[in-house]
Amino acid sequence: MLNDVMQSLLAALYPMLKESYGLDFWQIGLLTFTFQVTASLLQPLVGMYTDKRPMPYSLPMGMTSTMIGLIVLAYAGNYGVLLVGAALVGIGSSVFHPESSRVARMASGGRYGLAQSLFQVGGNFGTALGPLLAAFIVVPRGQHSVAWFAIAALIGIIVLRQVSGWYGRYRIANAKRPVHSQAISLPRRKVVIALIVLATLVCTKNIYMASLSSYYTFYVIHKFGVSVQEAQILLFIFLGAVAAGTLAGGPIGDRFGRKFVIWFSILGVLPFTLALPYADLFWTRILTVIIGLVLASAFSAIVVFAQELVPGRVGMIAGVFFGFAFGMGGLAAAVLGVVADIKGIDYVYMICSFLPLLGLLTVLLPSTKEMRATAA
Repeated sequence: MLNDVMQSLLAALYPMLKESYGLDFWQIGLLTFTFQVTASLLQPLVGMYTDKRPMPYSLPMGMTSTMIGLIVLAYAGNYGVLLVGAALVGIGSSVFHPESSRVARMASGGRYGLAQSLFQVGGNFGTALGPLLAAFIVVPRGQHSVAWFAIAALIGIIVLRQVSGWYGRYRIANAKRPVHSQAISLPRRKVVIALIVLATLVCTKNIYMASLSSYYTFYVIHKFGVSVQEAQILLFIFLGAVAAGTLAGGPIGDRFGRKFVIWFSILGVLPFTLALPYADLFWTRILTVIIGLVLASAFSAIVVFAQELVPGRVGMIAGVFFGFAFGMGGLAAAVLGVVADIKGIDYVYMICSFLPLLGLLTVLLPSTKEMRATAA
């Protein structure tokens, strides 16, 4: 939660930065791209390394990078320094996610979907709080007030030192305990196809999420003439729905199977995304809540599904999927910013509404029965 409160501040600052620095939409997109691609390029590498050599105390180190990035953003005097601050916050994310996902799995007691959802919902809750805090603290007090959030980073460092200590003790206590393998013995080709499908679904989900998280405030201000503060509150409501959907997705996946959740989430959201570009303000509020709830429920199921396909590579899979999620979201934000400058923000939401159709690729994933049979 603390980590993602700080990371979500960047997107929440966009309207103020756009006005203060005279930025175009493509420059807003490049800020998101810098932040998210910094994270996405490093996360798989961090995950691969820590699968072989776990680094419990990398967690507070990542939070330290985020803290420095926030201070840089608070006192940046030009656009180039803003990019440096965004990159430092991205590096903090890249170090944090693979190892923290591993810790969540260690603490799960075998309920991997629930653990992954609880881990992610903390992040979603923080992401939802970021715009709200920005609306009532940063917007009235200005850019320098971002530095106050370094206190949250300091608290995060203290918390993560305790988590790292538990992580180290857990590894020592379980070093000689026999490992019960639950490896999936599907054909290699089927595993590769499944991973490609899962990555594509993450891409679809995060491109759509990027269109909402990065440009939703601009969309409602442009289309409905709401104030900046009201737009930030609407973004908070949407991100709160994302948090609730994430929390629900893991336990449902544990109970009914990951594939069921993926079907329901990616394809089931299609009618609502198609209706959104044509809705008035009242129905826009309703539809974005439904979209957040339904679409967010898939991610924990996708991550756990992939971890089950490639056992023993928890950090690498977490790094790839969290990194891919961040990277595609950043790339999409940059591209959508260019499209918004050329065609208008309404056009962006119209073309993005068709993305959930790619959820039909779920048919290529192995069934729950097949996964259980091969594990057994």
